[in-house]
Amino acid sequence: MAVPTTRSQTAAPAARVGLVDRFSVVLVAVAATMWASDAYFRAQLVGHLKPAQIVVIEDALVSLFLLAFLLRGIPDLRRLDRRGWVAIGLIAVGPQAVATILFTTSFSYGHYAETFVLQQTQPLIAILLAWLILGERRRPWFWPTAAVAIVGVYMVVFAQNLTAPFSDLQHGRLEAGLFALGAAALWASGTVLGRFVLGKLSFTTTTALRFTLALPVLLLIVLLQYGGSAFAHYQPSDVLPFLGIALIPGFLALLLYYRALRSTPATLATIAEMAFPVAATFIASAPPPYGFNQPLYLPQFIGTALLIAVIFILNYTKERTPPVIVQEETAA
Repeated sequence: MAVPTTRSQTAAPAARVGLVDRFSVVLVAVAATMWASDAYFRAQLVGHLKPAQIVVIEDALVSLFLLAFLLRGIPDLRRLDRRGWVAIGLIAVGPQAVATILFTTSFSYGHYAETFVLQQTQPLIAILLAWLILGERRRPWFWPTAAVAIVGVYMVVFAQNLTAPFSDLQHGRLEAGLFALGAAALWASGTVLGRFVLGKLSFTTTTALRFTLALPVLLLIVLLQYGGSAFAHYQPSDVLPFLGIALIPGFLALLLYYRALRSTPATLATIAEMAFPVAATFIASAPPPYGFNQPLYLPQFIGTALLIAVIFILNYTKERTPPVIVQEETAA
């Protein structure tokens, strides 16, 4: 007869406490860096496809790649109570489906300053939600450390003109800003809810559920927006970009992210995720077709160094936060 037992991850066998757990904050940042490769692949699709048409195919491919993990994780679903199902459902609908569409739509307005400056509200929202939902508390020294990280990212994104966001936001570009703010709020909730779900499910099952449950939502959105002709605009040349999006920023990055998040407090993970806009900025500096040949400036290197330093400091000090508790079935 199987009985449930509760085991702290720090008390797990040595096989579970390895390099991934030791450097989990750093690996969250690595996953966020992989998300930035999305820009290269997505740029090949936005000319003839709408945001929802891109996201639905991406999600379908990743769901296919994760099918084996989903089937293997079906017995684990018994661990989910009502709150757990609500959390995983919100992750699928919000961060996975709606947030990606909102962020892509914000970019389509061409007002990148508003998009990036409002995206930097994401860690602040995540820290608040982690306090309300998970009860995570941070020591006083965390707040100046987080401020240094935010300043560093700001220097990277707006190196050419540090006052650009404030002057641009005065021009009434409300729509682009609202879409970006909505995406930031949903992604922040995804970090916190993901941390909650990982207390009950494996990281592979959590990743698989995120994409699989989002797929019907995305299909409905596409059909409501574009009707029966929603899937008539794809081209044979779209195959490689879609595979690139699905494999690198989708399948591989999210598996790494949820594995690292399992041993990372949400308040620390959300700071590490700021590696995404930094990596996206440096990718944009690459020559075509890999980037947009944007020039690099000294403040960008200073800001990057600040963010990297903060990530390693947070990784070194993360043991001060209690670990996730995972319920496991053991034979009696």
